[in-house]
Amino acid sequence: MSQYIERYQRRKLISSYFSVVLSIALVLFLLGTLGLLVLNTKKLADHFKEQITISVFLKDNAKPVEIDQLQKSLTLAEYTKSADYISKEDAAEQYSEDIGENFVEFLGYNPLKNSIDVHLKADYVSPEQIAEIAEDLAAKTYVDEVSYDKPLISLLNDNARKISLWILVASAVFTVIAVLLINSSIRLSIYSKRFIIKTMQMVGATKTFIRRPFIWQNIKLGMVGAAVALISLGILVYYINKNFPELNLLQDYMVLIFLFVGVFGLGVLISWASTHFATQRFLNLRTDDLYY
Repeated sequence: MSQYIERYQRRKLISSYFSVVLSIALVLFLLGTLGLLVLNTKKLADHFKEQITISVFLKDNAKPVEIDQLQKSLTLAEYTKSADYISKEDAAEQYSEDIGENFVEFLGYNPLKNSIDVHLKADYVSPEQIAEIAEDLAAKTYVDEVSYDKPLISLLNDNARKISLWILVASAVFTVIAVLLINSSIRLSIYSKRFIIKTMQMVGATKTFIRRPFIWQNIKLGMVGAAVALISLGILVYYINKNFPELNLLQDYMVLIFLFVGVFGLGVLISWASTHFATQRFLNLRTDDLYY
């Protein structure tokens, strides 16, 4: 009978520890994911901004040397990420593939123009700066037209600011929720040992002496939960980097180290604080109040 009770108590204890570790791991993984998003918000916004293209259409009488000089000057410009020359023949071939029909044969001539597609650096993607760049390019005598998507640029900048704000708000809210969830899990774990705590206090043990094993035990559980969360977060980072290499998540390794250390430290800190205050609460209760 005593062995059965002992096994039951052991299974109950393991189940309690598992619940605490799982709660900490899930909450810290969510926080880590939000942290990853917050730290890379600008990079994500910059990635989409750098997809904006300014198309510089050239006149048919533009000389090859003029086109070559323009492309080189654009490539060297401080606002340019890349500048690619697209001949009217290449443009026609690409357009024919898109529509599934050879429109040149149908029309009898190629109405498209030679062009240079300019991708800007993210810091220069704003309505005012692009308008200024487009005006300078259009002033050249061999440039026929400068085209870009004005509504998309305004929409992109407005949404980037809004998304950044909401991500910060969501992160703050989820941080509070995370603290409350981990605190609740640890308090429930300590609640089952409230009579042991009070018994130790009644035989003369100091509060510090009583708290110490509980704090150390839950710090270890917090470390295990944080380790599980970090492994899961590492898998997520690897998956994102593999499928979206243009984000270069692994390039800024210092940011990842900062995030991982922060998640691990947060797990330990919350576990320590929650255990400290939970045990303190039961230490301050009267014996009669332990039954309620």
